[in-house]
Amino acid sequence: MPELLRLHADHAPALLLFEQENRTYFARSIPDRGDDYFSHFDERHEALLAEQEAGLHHFHLLMDVSGVVLGRVNLVDVADGSAELGFRIAESAAGRGLATAAVRRVCAMAAKDYGLTSLRAATTLDNTGSRTVLERTGFVRVGTVELGGRPGIRLLRTLDDERNDTERPSEAPGSP
Repeated sequence: MPELLRLHADHAPALLLFEQENRTYFARSIPDRGDDYFSHFDERHEALLAEQEAGLHHFHLLMDVSGVVLGRVNLVDVADGSAELGFRIAESAAGRGLATAAVRRVCAMAAKDYGLTSLRAATTLDNTGSRTVLERTGFVRVGTVELGGRPGIRLLRTLDDERNDTERPSEAPGSP
């Protein structure tokens, strides 16, 4: 069973490999990170960890028992009890329910561990997988947006129900 772990400095090599191996797959449905992301990965990773330490973001990796990154679920731009949720799952792990389980887990963590009351998300209209995961995990459409020149939707999820719910073991991809 994959584990959901908070991002640490020693995750850098596995995370870079995940991003490199899935770059073409991700670019089919979300804007590409660009070459600069990869050429300055180490510096960017250190900067993001510093921002996480400051409470500006919360980064999570979904890893298998051998340390391979299967996905990531991030909460960015934390402010005023809210954050933007983003996620990506490796092509080799897609279609197995891992994204839905990981997003549910991070929603619970957002409320219980980080004190957030709502999450925002956005996806392109042609990203059926992400739309499905977001809708299955309680996000509702609240508007439209353009992402990398492509039409998309904005979604919102309140976390009031997460403060009192107990997570079912079958929904948890692992322990933080």
